[in-house]
Amino acid sequence: MRGFDIEVIKFTEGIHEIDFQVDDAFLGQFEENEIAQKGNLTARVKMNKGANLIEMEFHINGTVRLTCDRSLEEFDFPLDTREEILFKYGSEEKEIDENIIMITRDTPKVNVAQLIYEFILLAIPAKRIHPDYRNELDEHEDAEGIFIYLDSEDSEEEDKTTNNEPVDPRWEKLKNLKKNE
Repeated sequence: MRGFDIEVIKFTEGIHEIDFQVDDAFLGQFEENEIAQKGNLTARVKMNKGANLIEMEFHINGTVRLTCDRSLEEFDFPLDTREEILFKYGSEEKEIDENIIMITRDTPKVNVAQLIYEFILLAIPAKRIHPDYRNELDEHEDAEGIFIYLDSEDSEEEDKTTNNEPVDPRWEKLKNLKKNE
């Protein structure tokens, strides 16, 4: 993963662009990776080095080989994502939040491999559906929300209001018993 080091100490203040190739070997380095094991991507890092912080904009695009959740067929998923990370100078190295990392002024290099990997995973949809099955899925999703589920009391109330027919008094007495419990 040394190929993903950015030697920040060597760069002058200003904007710099660095390109990284993400391939099968890169994705295979991450043992916990069960989602994307193959891919061909380019990660362009636009680094703006300032006096007190380093701003890095990541633009990752290419394709990742995924397995369809429905058919288990493999397919190439087009990926195009942009993310941003700030490196602030401080007394120790630590992660402040998901977008801000503190580094010391004498930190010679920053390895961006883990960041690139995480950005790729975040850009992959939770439902991985092969393009051949997306139309079927869209049809089912359009139908979703048409059905309304009512509990028995709601349906009885709706029957009274829509039909305007009198309810059998025996059912009313049973309903009153149920309410008293």
